[in-house]
Amino acid sequence: MRPSRLALRVLAVAVLAVVPPAVGWRGAWPLAPTFWGAFGCVLLADALACPRRERVRFELAAPGTLYVGGAAEAELEVRFPRAGRGTRVRATLDVSERLDPVGARTVEAEAGAARVAFRLVPRRRGTATLDRLWLEWTSPLRLWERRAVHELGREVVVLPDLPRVERTALRFFADRSFRTGLKIERYRGDGTEFESLKEFVLGDDHRGIDWKASARHRALLTRQFRAERNHQIVVAVDTGHLMCEPIQGVPKLDHALNAALVLGWVGLASGDRVGLYSFDARVGPGLAPVSGPRAMAALVEATARIEYSDTETNYTLGLTTLGQRLRRRSLVILLTDFVDTITAELMVENVDRIVRRHVVAFVSVRDPLVERVADDVPATVERLNRAVVADSFLQDREVVHRRLRRLGVHALDAVPERVGPALINRYLDIKRRELV
Repeated sequence: MRPSRLALRVLAVAVLAVVPPAVGWRGAWPLAPTFWGAFGCVLLADALACPRRERVRFELAAPGTLYVGGAAEAELEVRFPRAGRGTRVRATLDVSERLDPVGARTVEAEAGAARVAFRLVPRRRGTATLDRLWLEWTSPLRLWERRAVHELGREVVVLPDLPRVERTALRFFADRSFRTGLKIERYRGDGTEFESLKEFVLGDDHRGIDWKASARHRALLTRQFRAERNHQIVVAVDTGHLMCEPIQGVPKLDHALNAALVLGWVGLASGDRVGLYSFDARVGPGLAPVSGPRAMAALVEATARIEYSDTETNYTLGLTTLGQRLRRRSLVILLTDFVDTITAELMVENVDRIVRRHVVAFVSVRDPLVERVADDVPATVERLNRAVVADSFLQDREVVHRRLRRLGVHALDAVPERVGPALINRYLDIKRRELV
């Protein structure tokens, strides 16, 4: 227990009580002892009324799961043995580096209890911890303060932004305006898998006429086809240091994983098999292509195991290993990023080897800040230099994407909000054209 700032202020004022006797005013000599005696009694009574540590109880209700890009609240309730009138509570929560720092909260106790809300904002995926809780409370007259430190050690799992993934996927299937501009997959009339027979009408493809069935039914019948299902989709995620840079407060890797989960949701609902592959300087955790009712849960669990890395990406090792693991023709979704044409040279060479056997969709997350800087009005020389550098970065990205398209790669470059829809659009277009 220690004296509060209020007690120190009162003590500073009490020192003035000895000034009149000191300057010769003899009639004021009883003032100092009387004031000090009364102040001492008040201090003693207030100290005895201050709740002790062992009698103060608290309960912290924290969520067990958080999502990158979202936020949640942890509710703290502090209970005192008495009514707690005049008691002020200051609570501080220490958290790990995967969460934004939580500042101190000060509230007034009412009816013997104080309630504090902490806002938990995750920075990165993984397992975050609530390390310790610092509690400070005052005596009823706020002349004394007590402090208690409680070790918590609670773990909170931080996952990709699953609510956003679910909203995007549900809107895609339910809202027609959301699908405007997308090339929706048509099961009848496209593909190579037989679906049914129908009577031939003007405008149907003559190559689809089934002459044997027409002879049996004595009517001209034509075959209907549907897009083949059970394709194999492998999402290859680069986890190198470039993908760990934040865009709008969220690392590029998490934006990429959100897009991968949206694609996985749509792909599994379409009857395809979806797998996950990660790499940086070495091959990381992944998931073999799966399908079925529990496949989405397995995909979410696999994305939660992917860690951040500060190493340079080894495209030769990562893409060569991926090519060796793929035994059948697949749709490979490569989620990565690059800085300029020089750093992308080795990446393009290894993507060229993959595209010879598989269909490759190259997806990069574009930072909208670079576009804003490039379009900024150069009012000063410094802003002009920044605009020139930003524009050179954008031109390099376009050069690399043109090279990839000439190799037959489906190259996409979109801002975080449009990565998921753009990737679904291209996936459905690839399925409609039976490229896999």
